Amino acid sequence: MAKNKTTETDKDVEEFIHSFADTEQKRKDSFELIKLMKDLSGYEPKMWGPSIIGFGNYHYKYQSGHEGDAPLIGFSPRKAAISLYVSLGGEEHAHLLKDLGKFKMGKACIYVKKLSDIDQAVLKMMIKETIYFLQSKYGKH
Repeated sequence: MAKNKTTETDKDVEEFIHSFADTEQKRKDSFELIKLMKDLSGYEPKMWGPSIIGFGNYHYKYQSGHEGDAPLIGFSPRKAAISLYVSLGGEEHAHLLKDLGKFKMGKACIYVKKLSDIDQAVLKMMIKETIYFLQSKYGKH
């Protein structure tokens, strides 16, 4: 079975942002996201893999037998856009997306150019729902 590449590391989060975020706006947005996600989750930011900043964690196991650990919530200040790792459970959360603002949807994340493009109140609800959903499904770690 393949080993999960996205595991928690001990890399310095602040150092990562200064070296990886390619614009001043992305650095500013990254530090805002850290404060927001830390406040809402109660967890300290940790690096996951080479480029994801995650908060908290959960252990998943799929029917296929594949299992691993992942952050409850997180983000990455990538070149094209900021990737927000907020995992909503399905149709019952679709109403949040319609009010979020300007974003693109990926398979496992939401892409935003800058934080000011989205409604912060909606993002906060999405973060809270993600934590609740994942902890309800997988238990608290």
